[in-house]
Amino acid sequence: MKMHIKVTINSRKKDPALIVRPWQESDRPFLRTIYLHARREAWPWLDGSEWQLEDFDAATLGETLWVAEQDGHRIGFASVLENDNFLHNLFVDPQYQGRGAGSALLETVQARFTSTGALKCLKKNEQALRFYQRHGWEIESSGESPEGEYYLLHWKQGAQER
Repeated sequence: MKMHIKVTINSRKKDPALIVRPWQESDRPFLRTIYLHARREAWPWLDGSEWQLEDFDAATLGETLWVAEQDGHRIGFASVLENDNFLHNLFVDPQYQGRGAGSALLETVQARFTSTGALKCLKKNEQALRFYQRHGWEIESSGESPEGEYYLLHWKQGAQER
């Protein structure tokens, strides 16, 4: 079953409609590039010199992926561990950030959660933390990872309706 979700974003700028759709193997080279560049942009405090395009493959193995596409260009993706309702990755091409792709991906993922959703966000990634909190995610705890300290955030169904 093909599923495309059409989202209209920022009509004042007359941007073409944004589509969120399931992943296809033909997306891999584009999403690899987004993953590499968006991490370098979002996490400047980390040494990304060893990061490679193929890191995307390991980071999303066994996960359900959603792709944001606009005007025929893949501009972002989200990957989810469905059994855990865990959003593992959400990255948008830096040149398309702030135009609604991240929100559309997040809303697509949230709509498929069967219970409370979870994600980890690096504490130093303050822009991402503010983004998730605007969408109803709440900090539950914190921890330590190889990339640095992180917050564990939860999203409860119906949180956006508060």
